[in-house]
Amino acid sequence: MTTLSFEKALEDLEKIVEKLEKGGLSLSESLSHFEKGVKLAKFLRDELEKAEKRVNVLLKDEKGEVKEKPFELEKEEEAPSENEEVSDPGKDEDLPF
Repeated sequence: MTTLSFEKALEDLEKIVEKLEKGGLSLSESLSHFEKGVKLAKFLRDELEKAEKRVNVLLKDEKGEVKEKPFELEKEEEAPSENEEVSDPGKDEDLPF
């Protein structure tokens, strides 16, 4: 699978999933498709890990020199759910700050 592109592997995996979800395959065919799908999924995961390791954010330091910093995803702040109360800054009158 080393000559297989990421895009082709993803396309093949999607086709396998469609066939398995559609049904109508024999047990042997289903197992064969499942096995191939697992191999494709592992290949895709490995390719994504390689790509993630290559992603770097270039930043300038105080001297204007470019530095490499590993890319880190920032966690998005979760919006409060419908059942959670949103605190009002004006309500905390008894707090010293």
